[in-house]
Amino acid sequence: MPITPDATKIKRWREERHWSQEHLCEIAGIGLRTLQRIEKGDAASRESVMALAAAFNVDIGALIEDPVKQKAIAAQEKAAKGLEGLKLSFWIHLASFVFGMIVFAGISLGDGYPGYVMLWPTIGWTFGIAGHALTVVIVELVTRFDQKNA
Repeated sequence: MPITPDATKIKRWREERHWSQEHLCEIAGIGLRTLQRIEKGDAASRESVMALAAAFNVDIGALIEDPVKQKAIAAQEKAAKGLEGLKLSFWIHLASFVFGMIVFAGISLGDGYPGYVMLWPTIGWTFGIAGHALTVVIVELVTRFDQKNA
């Protein structure tokens, strides 16, 4: 049954020891193409991973990716990407709000009526932008809390 070894760890350990791929293959007794596939992130046979573990003088568990940890990392990356999208949408909303307030001021000044006639749309949009900002702050705090406790 093929297993997925931690490709970055294998490559990092090989480079820390200043070993070429060919040298590691000689020590482990595996083919060069097999090592290249493993370092690329492809699955490998249990025997190949055991041979690499023996070459590095570590337990086989040290070379195998932890699926739970990988899922947690993927979830954190997805949350961070979502947060960045939320922040971008807020900045776009804020720019629209500023432009809208300029337009509202122009309408109020140019209609000839005394006072600010665009008061209710301004109030409504202000509540909308405040709600959007509050959402960004809450999601940011929850994301930081989750990362700290992960």
